[in-house]
This record gives sequence, C-alpha cells and structure tokens, in this order.
Amino acid sequence: MIHPDQVASMIKSGIPDADVQIQDLTGGNDHYQIVVISPTFEGKGLVQQHQLVYGAVQSAMSSEAIHALSLKTYTPEEWATASAAS
Repeated sequence: MIHPDQVASMIKSGIPDADVQIQDLTGGNDHYQIVVISPTFEGKGLVQQHQLVYGAVQSAMSSEAIHALSLKTYTPEEWATASAAS
C-alpha cells in the first residue's frame, strides 16, 4: 500500500509541472483514480502521456504497492475545456 500523497510526489518527480488529483477508490491505498494535468503532454498522444505517468509510478506498480490505476491525462487547455463542460 502507498499513500496518495506519495503517489502524487512520484508523479511530480517525473513530471515536475504536473497538477495531480488522486482519489483512493477502495480506501485501501492501492486502487487509485488519478487525473494529471500538465503542459508536458502538449503535442503528445494519449499513449505517450500515459507512458510518462506510468514511468513515474513504475516502482510502486512493480512492487504491487499500487494494484490498480485509472488514469486520465490532460493538457491545461484540455482540462479547461473538460472542466467547463462538467
């Protein structure tokens, strides 16, 4: 198990300009829904964006500290559009 703050720190270490929002889906600190907003994602496809995030949390995934991860990534412009729509 890994605390949400630790997951956010891992992502921010790999993507320093990221805004990270984490929700623990089960209360067990091992199943997370994560939203990452970063200018780093501009010009990158969805797979590349997710690879950046998975690269940042790879150690937690490989040690099974994180069992499941639901991931959404946005550029700041995409996030502004998505936030306005909801």
